[in-house]
Amino acid sequence: MSLLDQIHSDLKEAMKAKDSIRLGALRLILTAVKNKEKELRRELEEREVLQIVSNQIKQRKDSIEQYRKGGREDLVQKEEQELEILQAYMPQQLSEEELEKLVTETIKEVGATSVKDLGKVMKAIMPRIAGRADGKVVNQMVRAQLSSTS
Repeated sequence: MSLLDQIHSDLKEAMKAKDSIRLGALRLILTAVKNKEKELRRELEEREVLQIVSNQIKQRKDSIEQYRKGGREDLVQKEEQELEILQAYMPQQLSEEELEKLVTETIKEVGATSVKDLGKVMKAIMPRIAGRADGKVVNQMVRAQLSSTS
């Protein structure tokens, strides 16, 4: 079953269970998918759907941070619940050790020697991690390794 089929199936279950938070989160994903399909004029591949879910997760994290700053704990709770729902559709996250190893391998493959090569390394590594690690964390790890080698 594809990720999109799973989301559709879960949407039907949420409707039957009258789970408004789950329903809202899944509808937002499906709306984003439909918009992207219209933009590209084709059906999305699995990795593209995964990227949309990843973007939705990033939006929730940003919203949670902003609501906390604003003292809106009621909205923080709602966003955290949606975040938990969305994260269930993401693949297993890489451990720090696995990510460290992947970064080291990619730096060697690309032949990066300094922080100036950060973009080259990121371009090579991001398709490999595809939703299994946060881009900010990967960027910081690559930057740290490149800084220590130069």
